[in-house]
Amino acid sequence: MNKKALSGIVAVVLGFGVGIIFSMILGIKMDGGLTTYMPQDVLAPMLKSFTGYDITGAEAYNLRYVGEFIVASIPLILTGLSVGFAFKTGLFNIGAEGQLMMGSLAATLCGLYLDLPPIIHPLVCIIAAGIAGFLFGVIPGYLKARFNVHEVVTCIMLNYVGMYFANMIYRSLPGFSSEKTEPLKETALLKSDFLSSITNGSHLNWSILIVVVSLFAYWFIINKTTFGYQLKAIGNNKHAANYSGMKVNRGIIMSMGISGLFAGLAGAALVLGVFGYGRTLTGFEEYGYTGIAVALVGANSALGILFAGGLFSILAVAQPLLQVAGVPRDIAVIISALIIFFCAIPLLYDKYINKYLEKRQHKKAKKQNGGEV
Repeated sequence: MNKKALSGIVAVVLGFGVGIIFSMILGIKMDGGLTTYMPQDVLAPMLKSFTGYDITGAEAYNLRYVGEFIVASIPLILTGLSVGFAFKTGLFNIGAEGQLMMGSLAATLCGLYLDLPPIIHPLVCIIAAGIAGFLFGVIPGYLKARFNVHEVVTCIMLNYVGMYFANMIYRSLPGFSSEKTEPLKETALLKSDFLSSITNGSHLNWSILIVVVSLFAYWFIINKTTFGYQLKAIGNNKHAANYSGMKVNRGIIMSMGISGLFAGLAGAALVLGVFGYGRTLTGFEEYGYTGIAVALVGANSALGILFAGGLFSILAVAQPLLQVAGVPRDIAVIISALIIFFCAIPLLYDKYINKYLEKRQHKKAKKQNGGEV
């Protein structure tokens, strides 16, 4: 286990620990009265949100919760991959929110106006969403490479451009009403009666395949290709990479483009798998911003992002369950914020992690040398 992964685990443990202690000390009932929540009052709804098992025995085992947990984790994992890929090149993609919306728009238009066979149609929609996200990611990448404009500034502005541009297109489409477009053609959808039936009527759909392919592609590009090695080299020291003959500017542009591609796929997963129509938004849904936290907690690795996406999905899905149990749903938000906080300040516990890793390495070396170091 490397230092970054261990830091993420420590941040999660500290986040949950401090959050539960906070809820026990400062518990406030829904009716305004004072109370004290025990750890199981907070943890039981969270356990139920992703396993379907109610440890209190008040409700029978229900696989629907498992299905909804997986559905909620899909866009978070994809936006986590988006942010993590940019991090690998030393870039900060805070624009996944806008890239996701452009992917949603492209998938919606293809789903509404193309006449294709059932399997081909969703594939074309997904590819279109990926291309839209890629192109929207290339913009800040090009501005960074060509004019050294900081990507955070351009990404923040492009998030608003993406939202309002998508809203404008949706409202101009025939049949638009009640803040949504006409339903997409059935041949374009990723909804699955089979997956829904085995999870007791949840919204689980075939967009899970997008996540599987994306996770593999992320891992393969970063760890098994020369291109991925070059991106990591640029992220570590772009001046040394440039001196060694690597095309730094092209790497920056491609990194932001591929980062946007993952976010665009998240938009396709939402439109084709969950909603089945295009939606206008009055504000951000925070998928892209949560993706930053997912990438940080997951240490920018494919496996870490998978688990971190699931973690933040639990904290999101558990909120209504907490409220039903009489616990303020804001406890889940507080825990999420604490996890991000502890991820951002690793210096507070870095020395302890270093001591732990050094101790493990010392024991391993001692064992290999027959008890002598």
